[in-house]
Amino acid sequence: MMKQFFKGIGKIRYEGPDSKNPLAFKHYRASEKVGGKSMEAHLRFSVVFWHTFRGTGSDPFGGAVYDRPWDEAADPMERAEDAMRAAFEFITKLGTPFYAWHDRDIAPEADDLRETNRRLDRIVKLARSLQRDAGVKLLWGTSNCFSHPRFTHGAGTNPDPHVFAYAAAQIKKAMECTKELGGANYVFWGGREGYSNLLNTDMKQEQDQMARLLQMAVEHKKKIGFRGTLLVEPKPKEPTKHQYDYDAATVLGFLRKYGLYDDFKLNIEANHATLAGHSYEHDLTVAASEGMLGSIDANRGDYLLGWDTDQFPTDLYSTTYAMMVILKHGGLRRGGVNFDAKVRRGSFDPVDLFHAHIGGMDAFARGLKIADRMSRDGLLEDFVSERYAGYKRGVGRRIMTGKATLAELERYVLKQGEPEKRSGREEMLENIVNRYI
Repeated sequence: MMKQFFKGIGKIRYEGPDSKNPLAFKHYRASEKVGGKSMEAHLRFSVVFWHTFRGTGSDPFGGAVYDRPWDEAADPMERAEDAMRAAFEFITKLGTPFYAWHDRDIAPEADDLRETNRRLDRIVKLARSLQRDAGVKLLWGTSNCFSHPRFTHGAGTNPDPHVFAYAAAQIKKAMECTKELGGANYVFWGGREGYSNLLNTDMKQEQDQMARLLQMAVEHKKKIGFRGTLLVEPKPKEPTKHQYDYDAATVLGFLRKYGLYDDFKLNIEANHATLAGHSYEHDLTVAASEGMLGSIDANRGDYLLGWDTDQFPTDLYSTTYAMMVILKHGGLRRGGVNFDAKVRRGSFDPVDLFHAHIGGMDAFARGLKIADRMSRDGLLEDFVSERYAGYKRGVGRRIMTGKATLAELERYVLKQGEPEKRSGREEMLENIVNRYI
């Protein structure tokens, strides 16, 4: 009989908004149609392996506090296999269609790369079997090129080409494993790709190196026939500062500069956006307005703390605004709503993992339904369209079609005089959103 890691917990069901059962969905119903498409197809929820099954509850002021039944074996590979089986038990009971991993989450490093790769192959073989049995798919894979001491000064941006080569070899293998498991995407998350001190940093050299690493990844993607989307995940800081993938706009500029714009899309995380001084919907809009939104990481930060707290998303305003952007720009396509989030240090029981994911899934389900209703009613879109309507006629049209000159616009102002002030109606629009929520 297969070992059970979440004993006493059955499949999580939809019971509706009046349910008092903490282990039931109040708003997420996978088959419910919203705007002609099921919730499951809209949201494409994904459980992350790292926080959920490798998280320990440690923080800068204290060590591990979680006691996980899949971490009891003495042998590291037995623990890795138990964690993978626990993950699929959890995902199956929760009912999400996807999961995601870093290479070093699912298989522990050995003393050399050859043995490390053998370990990874062993776990990938198990994951392939579990995916087939459960009908669960891999949303994306990625490589942990930041935790090991060798990456103290970064990976692709490291001043030592030997370290660069190690990162490249690790990414090569992780991309191949992602392809083997049918992954829809592959993510580049530069955990330490920034600088600590400008006194010892050649910024141009480091950015050139990072670009070369991404160029090699594009080349390898084509070589192995990987059909998934390559994603870059912006992050502004922590542990290094002024990271080269600071926010969505920075990444888009970087991709343009190095001729990579057509080869990548972006994976936008809420907590990273807020650490960069933006709202979640801001970075989503920056990416989506250029057709570069590939996938999202669903979490939130604590505005009173200055680090990446990765809390589960329960703020209805945030999930609603996020879904407004996503629906407006055609959905997530190959991407998904990936719960890159962790339970709090004090939430150490395995059942807390269910409570956290249920809350996040319900929050996004409500955000989806609210955003869909607002989109169908068109009040916000009509207001915005009318606000900029002047650029579709007269002098505005001449400006946007490149026909107007500075001299012509001077003559226009001399003739028309002072522009009329027009209210942006911000409070009215916020009240409209509140009415739907």
